[in-house]
Amino acid sequence: MLKLDTPVRYIKGIGEAKAKAFARLGVHDVGSLLSFFPRAYEDRGNLLPVAKLQEGEAACVHAMIVTEPELSRPRRGLDILRFRISDASGAMYVTFFNQAWLKNRLVRGESYAFYGKVGLTGRTYSFTNPVFEPLSEAGRLTGRIAPIYRLTSGLNQRDVSQSVRRALDELKLSIPDALPDAVARDNSLCTARYAYENIHFPADARALSLARRRLVFEELFALVCALSLVRGDGGKESGIALRRLDLSGFTSTLPFAPTGAQLRAISDCVDDMCSGRLMNRLIQGDVGSGKTLVAAALIWLAAENGLQSAFMAPTELLVEQHYATLSGFLAPFKLKVVKLTGSMGAKARREALAALESGEAALAVGTHALISEGVEFRRLGLVVTDEQHRFGVAQRTALSAKGERAHVLVMSATPIPRTLALIIYGDLDVSLIDELPPGRQQVDTFAVTSAYRRRLNAFIQKLSGEGRQVFVVCPAIEQDPDAPTDLTTAEEHTEELRRALPELRIECIHGRMKAKPRDELMSRFAAGEIDVLVSTTVIEVGVDVPNAALMIVENAERFGLSQLHQLRGRVGRGSHKSYCVLVSDAKNGEARERLSVLTHVYDGFKIAEEDLRLRGPGDFFGARQHGLPELLIADLGADMDVLTSAQAAAQKVIAGDPKLQNPENRPALECARRLLAVTGERLS
Repeated sequence: MLKLDTPVRYIKGIGEAKAKAFARLGVHDVGSLLSFFPRAYEDRGNLLPVAKLQEGEAACVHAMIVTEPELSRPRRGLDILRFRISDASGAMYVTFFNQAWLKNRLVRGESYAFYGKVGLTGRTYSFTNPVFEPLSEAGRLTGRIAPIYRLTSGLNQRDVSQSVRRALDELKLSIPDALPDAVARDNSLCTARYAYENIHFPADARALSLARRRLVFEELFALVCALSLVRGDGGKESGIALRRLDLSGFTSTLPFAPTGAQLRAISDCVDDMCSGRLMNRLIQGDVGSGKTLVAAALIWLAAENGLQSAFMAPTELLVEQHYATLSGFLAPFKLKVVKLTGSMGAKARREALAALESGEAALAVGTHALISEGVEFRRLGLVVTDEQHRFGVAQRTALSAKGERAHVLVMSATPIPRTLALIIYGDLDVSLIDELPPGRQQVDTFAVTSAYRRRLNAFIQKLSGEGRQVFVVCPAIEQDPDAPTDLTTAEEHTEELRRALPELRIECIHGRMKAKPRDELMSRFAAGEIDVLVSTTVIEVGVDVPNAALMIVENAERFGLSQLHQLRGRVGRGSHKSYCVLVSDAKNGEARERLSVLTHVYDGFKIAEEDLRLRGPGDFFGARQHGLPELLIADLGADMDVLTSAQAAAQKVIAGDPKLQNPENRPALECARRLLAVTGERLS
């Protein structure tokens, strides 16, 4: 009798050769065979008489073969089998290419069920290479929703389908249910047996929908459980309980009123920091939404409670920017702010370290130099990291370890769909700043072809003449022999622009440059000493340049929507009207449709949802790097509602049984282990 861990070669009809073919698809045992879900389905239940057929549509026809199947070989390597079929309403042709063996299986005068896409041969309808079966056996291949599987050499659709059918028949009722009964009942889910039967052999569309929902829910439930177990109970750790203060003591000193979204985010963090629990919170907000103000309010609160704060940014340029901004916010309170970077002089470093160790400095703003040996705080109570995708969990942990149970705030300007954030940032609570401060401008966005090059250069010249500056982003640094020849490279485009606009100051910056010359160029651009900065995406997260009013992205089809939105966020940061132009000669309709989204959608979260739907989670700064396992059936772009339900159910189960040791939860634990096996994670 088969079990889930039985190797597939022991299923009837699978020998060593087919077992090796299945292995290439990642199918090694009965369990992985059942989880080898169809990649698509064909609805072969659309039964029509010949007279009702429509060219280009797929249909199923029950008809008799009325002419002898004739085999011809017009040239070497090409066999054509052709015959006519008819029902009471009319006749049509059927043609098979390179399937000469069918001549002996198809009998004149016998009736068959045929399924295929309807074509025209002259004025007569026709099928080419249709699926067929004797009418007496109809329902096995036709007249139903049929699964379509990924294949490899040595396997066809019939091989996979028959193997799954035999496995399901032998397992009978022995498919274990990974979900606790209460979870399945509370969420109106079908049984595992019903789900596996109908995901592979759906009785009808409703059965397929029920089966898929159950399996998606189970996979996401297991994922949330697994990541919670891997990350531990960090959210339940005790933290320094701060004394709650009236925030007007901070906000009254600001030259503007915080937005409602900023105040909500601050309130979430204050609740965490005053609860006695350790804060681990992600603040997500679009570029320019005011996340730094939220951090400043919490730094003030920490200082009022006698605690120091550390603010870590990915580049020295961003450190300079945050140092200036935070110093301005904290100046009314006479709080000392120090910088700590790798390039600072020995004397300045000694003074900064001394101020931190003595407690004289309330805040250190620095790069990863903050986590280096020798950096000591008197009483570190709050750690803030900017742009989380530049810092791993290990770096975040190393910095917070310099304090005793320091609270952690992570800020990301990359809008991520909440569903994906729940997975990638599973160890963090999430707050959204979904409102831009008053006065923040919308950046008018246009998608054009390279035919507009002359007009675009004239626009660059016009804006530069008005004193504005321009970003131009290219997908590559230099021409790669293996890359498409129409790719616009940063170095070549810089020279083209210099020839076209000789009176402008045009420079090129890219990721292969050493940090110091790159930072110097960015500083010169920020100071207004460069008119046009041509770059790769190294400027995606960069220093504020309020005078920059135009962002041009070359070969825009090669970037994700979220990445393009981030690039667009580099302009429109000052008082000047700003623009973003997406240049693409892509002929692909889907690529053009993607770019058109940017021309009328300006909400980063809506763009992120669309990007996730179109491209999957891999576009979000390498979700793979965050331990996100490959999902077999769930689609994070389409199954957001199921993820929300599965997460709530998993959290409820884990709250009552943190290690999933209760008998009813052990199957879920095993499912979580299997799911995470591919990432190298281990559950205790």
